[in-house]
Amino acid sequence: MKKVITYGTFDLLHKGHIRLLERAASFGDNLIVALSTDEFNAVKGKKAYTSYEDRKYILKSIKYVDEVIPECDWEQKIDDVKKYGIDVFVMGDDWKGKFDFLKDYCQVVYLPRTGGISTSQIKSDLKDR
Repeated sequence: MKKVITYGTFDLLHKGHIRLLERAASFGDNLIVALSTDEFNAVKGKKAYTSYEDRKYILKSIKYVDEVIPECDWEQKIDDVKKYGIDVFVMGDDWKGKFDFLKDYCQVVYLPRTGGISTSQIKSDLKDR
């Protein structure tokens, strides 16, 4: 079984998130999503509209997602790859090059983002209303 992992906050779920999950899942047989906890988002200077538990519930209901685990800090990625026997690490291409250190442990893939949609854009649009 080929295992894939991706990381993110997945707040205000939208088409771009679903497309990323669909494309990530196509690289293997099992997709794990490491979901940023509320505490880790605070460290990153981000505030999710939806709580970790609610975001986890939503992600688990998506057909492309097999498992959701907590992302608690930047340093856990190597341990996650080893612990879960990951074959492919997938992220959006806005992170290109940032996780190349994982190439010693698994394949690293950066996927193009879906144009015209992002959580930041949604927040900005709603603020302007």
